[in-house]
Amino acid sequence: MSCKCKLLNIGFGNTVVAERVVAIVNPSSAPMKRLREEAKQNSKLIDATQGRRTRSIVITDSNHVILSAIQAETISQRLSSDLLSKAAEESD
Repeated sequence: MSCKCKLLNIGFGNTVVAERVVAIVNPSSAPMKRLREEAKQNSKLIDATQGRRTRSIVITDSNHVILSAIQAETISQRLSSDLLSKAAEESD
């Protein structure tokens, strides 16, 4: 049983399935802080910061909120390169 899922590295050995990512946002705004608190109350918060400062929030299609210590721009670049490589594989 093999999975052809692309994994997205969100830092410090933590990965998420790239196809499940809906948004990658900066955590500094008030709405993102509210989203984080709501996810914590609903047991949908995953802290992948390894004790470091939260620099990005990854939102998945299952409404899970994942905290990462990697900049949002860096994760976005990783995701876009993964999607480009997947598109190249499908066209072959």
